Amino acid sequence: MPIKLLSAEPSAFGAGNLDDSQPYGLTQSEKVILQTKDKLNKVVVKSNNQANEVESLRERIDGLQTIIEGLTRKSQENKLSLQEIEKKNAQELENSNEYGKRLSEISQANASGIKEINQTLAKTKILLETIESSYVTKEEYNTLVNDFNKFKELVSKELKKDTAKKSSKLDKISNAEIEKLAKENYDKKYYTKSIEYYTHLIENNYRPARAHYMIGEMKYYRKNYAEAIAYFKKSASLYSKADYMPTLMLHTAISMDKTSDFKNAKSFYKGVISKYPDSKAADIAKTNLSKIE
Repeated sequence: MPIKLLSAEPSAFGAGNLDDSQPYGLTQSEKVILQTKDKLNKVVVKSNNQANEVESLRERIDGLQTIIEGLTRKSQENKLSLQEIEKKNAQELENSNEYGKRLSEISQANASGIKEINQTLAKTKILLETIESSYVTKEEYNTLVNDFNKFKELVSKELKKDTAKKSSKLDKISNAEIEKLAKENYDKKYYTKSIEYYTHLIENNYRPARAHYMIGEMKYYRKNYAEAIAYFKKSASLYSKADYMPTLMLHTAISMDKTSDFKNAKSFYKGVISKYPDSKAADIAKTNLSKIE
C-alpha cells in the first residue's frame, strides 16, 4: 500500500514544469506565465482560424471577381450587339422611309402621267372631231397638192428671174463701184439694199472680210444678234488686223450679252480692253463688263 500511494503521487522533480500537460507546484509567476501561454495559444489558434477564414474569403472574392469579369465581358458583348441591332433597325427604317418616298414619287409621277394622257386623249378627240368635220377626200387632197406644187414652181421661177436680173445688172458694174453703192446705202440706213450689194461682193470674193463685217453691223443694228455674230466671226477669220476690229469685237461682245451668253461676252469685253486699251470701244467695254460681273 505505501508503495502504490507513492507511485500515484506526482514526483517532486516535476514541479514547476510548464511544458507538462498538467503542471503542478507552480509559483505565482509561473501560474501567470502559464495563463499567458494559454492565452497566446488561444490567440494563435484564433489567428490561424481567422487566417483560414481570410484565405477562404479571398478565394471567394477571386471567384466573384472572375464572375464579375465574365459578366462585364458579356455586358459589353450585349451592348455591342444592341448597338448593332439599333444600327440595323435604323438602316431598315431609313430604307423603309426611302422606299416610301420613292413609292410616293412613282405614284405622283403615275398620277401626273395619267393626267397628261387624259389631256392628250381629250385633245386627240377634239382633233378627230375637227378632222371629221373638215374631212378632205383623197381626190381633193391631191388637187390641193398639185396646185401648191404649181404655185411653188411659179414662185421659184419668178425668184430666179429676179435674181438673174439683179445679178446681170450688178455684173455690169465694177466691184469697187458696188462697194461704194453699198456704203452709201449703209450710211442712209438702207440696210436691205446695202446687204444685197455686200452679198454680191462676197460672192465675187471682193474684200470679203470687210463685206462680212458690214453685213454683221447691219444685222447688229437690226438686233439680229445671232446672225451678226456669225458674220463678225467670219470677218475676223478672214482678216484679224483690220482697223474696224475694236468695233467688231465690241459689237460681238454686246451681241453675246444680248443673247445671254454672258460667259463669252465677258471674254470679248476683256479682250477689247486688253488689246485696244486706248480705244473708245474699250471704254464702252469696261462699262458693260461692270454691269454683268
